[in-house]
Amino acid sequence: MQQTDFRALTIAGSDSGGGAGIQADIKTFQELGVYGMSAITAVTAQNSLGVHHIHPIPLTIIEQQLHAIGSDMNPAAVKTGMLVDAATIELVATMSKRFRWNNVVVDPVMIAKGGASLLQQTALQALIQHLLPITTVITPNIPEAEILTGLTINTLKDREKAASNFVQMGVTHVLIKGGHDETNTEHSVDLYYDGQSFHYLSGQRVATKHTHGTGCTLSAAITAQLARQKKPLEAIHKAKKFIQAAIEHAYPIGAGHGPTNHFAYNQMKNKRKTATGNHIQHL
Repeated sequence: MQQTDFRALTIAGSDSGGGAGIQADIKTFQELGVYGMSAITAVTAQNSLGVHHIHPIPLTIIEQQLHAIGSDMNPAAVKTGMLVDAATIELVATMSKRFRWNNVVVDPVMIAKGGASLLQQTALQALIQHLLPITTVITPNIPEAEILTGLTINTLKDREKAASNFVQMGVTHVLIKGGHDETNTEHSVDLYYDGQSFHYLSGQRVATKHTHGTGCTLSAAITAQLARQKKPLEAIHKAKKFIQAAIEHAYPIGAGHGPTNHFAYNQMKNKRKTATGNHIQHL
């Protein structure tokens, strides 16, 4: 496959602060060698201190964006972020079917870091009914998984039950993120389920408040890897390495929750290559 076939589409809101949403997705696609395209569902006024205003994009404009991309520059993978309302969700599902988009990654964005609601309550049923049945990978955190499944999640067994529920809803692969589970102060444990077996994916916790956009960035990294023809579990493993580097070397700008560092993964990789090369030359 030629590199020009590594194309991914993000359908999400614009973050004026650049740490999440469309901006985080495009940065992630670029860093992982994937050509990024976007359909903007809402424009937000936000910074490290929170979301100050949300302006939904008219449905006809969203449809025109999706049609323009699907009819001419069809992506190999698609991710959804902030979808705002039921009508937008139904439209995205309809257009995805029309253009036969595979590798659909759903990040069910509901609440921003500062607490602002990013998904209307009436949209939940639309998400479950229309979008989840065509979802390849869903990436909820624990509170989002609770809302979507109606379950209370306290234990790993609870997460397994929630993951099974998602598969029953039509999702092919489930990644329930464990960052909100603070019972383990050294590691966070994500649960992956493909309808047959459970995998527990551990990651080192980082003591930082600069985590704005972590969910967007992780799901975008998974989407990029799927666009590069990686299998879902391999895509998730690679995406976790990307977000781990982004958090460990966060970009502490602003007075609140600063963004993760989308440059970090490749910077660290290049440093390792340079160090290895210097060592070989020295020997």
